[in-house]
Amino acid sequence: MAIGTKELAITELDSFENERLAEELKKAKAELFNLRFQSATGQLESHGRVRQVKRDIARIYTVLRERELGIRVTPAAEPAKATKATKKTEQADAAADTKEA
Repeated sequence: MAIGTKELAITELDSFENERLAEELKKAKAELFNLRFQSATGQLESHGRVRQVKRDIARIYTVLRERELGIRVTPAAEPAKATKATKKTEQADAAADTKEA
C-alpha cells in the first residue's frame, strides 16, 4: 500500500470486529476535522496527511460495506480453548449420538 497509514492496511482492517472499525472510523473523522481546521488557519504542516486520512476513511467504509453485502467475512470470535472435561463431554455426546442412530 503506497498511501495511507500502515496501521490501517486492508489486511489489518479484515481482522477488526465491526465495533473496532466504527471506533477507528470515528477517530479518523475526528483527525480529518482537525487537519481541515489546521489547513484553514494556516497551521497545517503536512498536507499529504489529509489525503492519507481520507483514504483510511474510504478503506474502512469499503470493508464495512463489503461485510454488509457478504463479500468479506466478519472475523469470528476466537474459540475457547477446549479443556479435558469438555473433550470428554464431546466424546460422550458423540458416542450417544451413534448409539441412537
